[in-house]
Amino acid sequence: MSDQPRAFPGRPSLRFLKIEAKRRLAAGEFGTLHDAQLAIAREHGLPSWATLKELVSAPGHALTQVRWVLARFAGATEPGWAAPDEAELGAHFDEHFLGLVRPAALTRTLTQVAGQLAAELTITRQTPLSVRGRLDGLGVEAAAEAAAPHRLTTLRMYPLGERVSDPRAAAPPSHPSGEVPAAAAAVAAESVAELGLPGLVLAGAWLAGPGGQQPWTIAQGRADVDRGEALHGSHRFPVYSVTKLITATAVLRLAAEGRLSLDDPASRHLRTIRLADATVTVRELLSHTGGVASPDELFAATVPALAEATGPVLACPGPRGTFRYSNGGYAALGQLISDIAERQYPEAAAALVLRPLGMTSSSFPGRWPGRDAVTGYQLAGDGWFEPVDPRVCVIPAAGGLWSTAADLVRFGQGWAGLLPGELAREALRPQADRDPDGAQMGLGWLLHQPKDLCGHAGGGPGAASSLLGRLSDGRISVALANRLVPIEPVNARLVRPVG
Repeated sequence: MSDQPRAFPGRPSLRFLKIEAKRRLAAGEFGTLHDAQLAIAREHGLPSWATLKELVSAPGHALTQVRWVLARFAGATEPGWAAPDEAELGAHFDEHFLGLVRPAALTRTLTQVAGQLAAELTITRQTPLSVRGRLDGLGVEAAAEAAAPHRLTTLRMYPLGERVSDPRAAAPPSHPSGEVPAAAAAVAAESVAELGLPGLVLAGAWLAGPGGQQPWTIAQGRADVDRGEALHGSHRFPVYSVTKLITATAVLRLAAEGRLSLDDPASRHLRTIRLADATVTVRELLSHTGGVASPDELFAATVPALAEATGPVLACPGPRGTFRYSNGGYAALGQLISDIAERQYPEAAAALVLRPLGMTSSSFPGRWPGRDAVTGYQLAGDGWFEPVDPRVCVIPAAGGLWSTAADLVRFGQGWAGLLPGELAREALRPQADRDPDGAQMGLGWLLHQPKDLCGHAGGGPGAASSLLGRLSDGRISVALANRLVPIEPVNARLVRPVG
């Protein structure tokens, strides 16, 4: 089976896919038609040929909404075009998205790329509730809510590598460490060029006999474009929401020590801030099912006191028991850790997780650090990389960790060993469904059992991160970039070929 993702055309044709399966069977690539069909389905990120048939027979909800966005904004530069008001946007984007990306900012961003929106959309992956593709040099990713009217919960558009004209990024250097798999080196080089990245680090480990793993990293590109500083595996990145795995492990360690129960009301342990709903449990906070609201502003030049970022009382407007991603819930968990451990969250998390695992290059700085840290970039309209404002997450427990790829591999390999076996298994046990496509939520860990995957991704000003593990054997892979683009698909390419 090919490890390279294949692209659907803008309007996928089942007849075309059937012909493709027969062609590849006739070419001797597969022994049976069933094998060829299954391979094609999996190359498009789907578990079976039946799922693929169902998908291409009916338009996906996310794709339908994306097509509305493209059609609505493609004429934004034409005379007489009128921008949608908040009510019209609210019919296509859910309240949570419009709370994070204000309607005026959304309209401004889409208007800036209006000239590209009339181009043909090529779909590289689609499910009923998600779509990924490319459009005239732009990458497009979107996700829709499961319930009607299936409004968008995520929409990202970002320039791809073909838009890069910055001569400082030419001939990106490569720095391997350890026995780097050939497939990983190829993924690194291809991804830097395809996505238009200043720099990218990939890391993982080979199985080296019973109980032994041989770590490796490969750094491609530059840590700082202006200075021409080559990227190395020792450079630190803001890993943003991957931090939630550290926070969850710290909470589970406190549970293992008998200092809390997962089904305790979290308010029982909170002294500095409190939840508006005093009955929300620790388990619900870990699994994003407590309905806790998130702060409007997640990034600042320095980390403030938590109550300044969240207020003294965290609102809980969401439904209980239903997955709703919540940075506010992890703010509460960070304060819970601090209150129980009687020390600030960064020191408590270091004592409970970082130091026991030997993560000596990881910390929670109060501002964008200088030494050994990457510079974060965005790609300007002229194709040049420009530094982003050096902002950090205002909630250390939700997105404040800075780390190296090697340290994150250490975490992925070792976190379960910090816990009793049953508690580690509970962390990877589904607590709630995230969408009908098979994605679920564990205790801190995002799960996709049909794909044999667990992990977390992170993204924020000037950086993106992904940690993935295979549920079946615990194999870990990490991807870090110093530009905000969806990086998890890059990391997912390592899961099958590396090993």
